[in-house]
Amino acid sequence: MKNKALKKEARQQLKGQWGRAALFTLLFASIYYLIPMIIEINLSGGFEAWINSTDTANGATASTFVITLVLLPLYIGYLWTFLSVVRTGEQIKFSGLVQGFSEISMYLKILGTYLVMMVYMFLWFLLFIIPGIIKAFAYSQTYFVLKDNPGIGINAAIKKSRTLMHGYKWKFFVLQLSFIGWGFLSLLTLGIGLLWLAPYMSASYAAFYNELVKQQKTEELA
Repeated sequence: MKNKALKKEARQQLKGQWGRAALFTLLFASIYYLIPMIIEINLSGGFEAWINSTDTANGATASTFVITLVLLPLYIGYLWTFLSVVRTGEQIKFSGLVQGFSEISMYLKILGTYLVMMVYMFLWFLLFIIPGIIKAFAYSQTYFVLKDNPGIGINAAIKKSRTLMHGYKWKFFVLQLSFIGWGFLSLLTLGIGLLWLAPYMSASYAAFYNELVKQQKTEELA
């Protein structure tokens, strides 16, 4: 499993719909990032107060965290959309953003999974930073696991992610590092380039997960 090949696959599946991918990313970012920010600014007493916020920031930040948590399934829907694109080459569907809201059980499971993983990683970080980072990589495929196994329990999904990532954490780390140069270039465009970089990264990560699943099936049949 070569990262170069995974990124090439991501580009191939996005071919012909880069513009749509950018619009999809803009829609997602507008809802997931701007809405909490606007609410936080209002709770802080306006833009100027938000910039110079002190004590009022604590309550506003707490409210923003709750709102972001409520909107978390949007981020998962964003990831799942690119998993479908990588697997089938289908056109990006804007409705894919709300996949995580389709059923109350899945919505609650997504939120529960996030909170459980945060607790686990917090406990690992209490030991040392490195173990915490390693566990973060081990848990990185959990949301994709939920997509493929909607009936799975939270801890079972986390465990499956750990199993899939056994021996592949470093490769995933290197895959993430490979986008740093593109990240700097995107910043030079005042962030506009991120509208194309985010889909590229998400599709590459989806391709990585898809390959992990194939590898596991091959090993089970061997």
